[in-house]
Amino acid sequence: MNQQIAKTAATCFYQIRRQAGQEVAQQLVLALATFNLDYCNDVLAGLPQFSLEPLQRVQNAPAGLVFGLNRFDHITVTSSLVQLHWLPVCYRMTFKL
Repeated sequence: MNQQIAKTAATCFYQIRRQAGQEVAQQLVLALATFNLDYCNDVLAGLPQFSLEPLQRVQNAPAGLVFGLNRFDHITVTSSLVQLHWLPVCYRMTFKL
């Protein structure tokens, strides 16, 4: 499953980097990242948190775009994701199931 998670994260980051400079593209990035995070997440449910960490970083990247944060700024679950009304990846999987 680690290879699948790594491939999904790489695909999402590629899409985010490619579209990051455009204002209109922010919504597209959010849609693409959300779609890739939700795809087959029932298979990934129950994996340990360290395995899901790459997917959480994928979710944090568009949040940084929305708030105009620097690439290396820290995204905390309590601030950015709560303001966007996004569940963290592990809770998102549980909610979808």
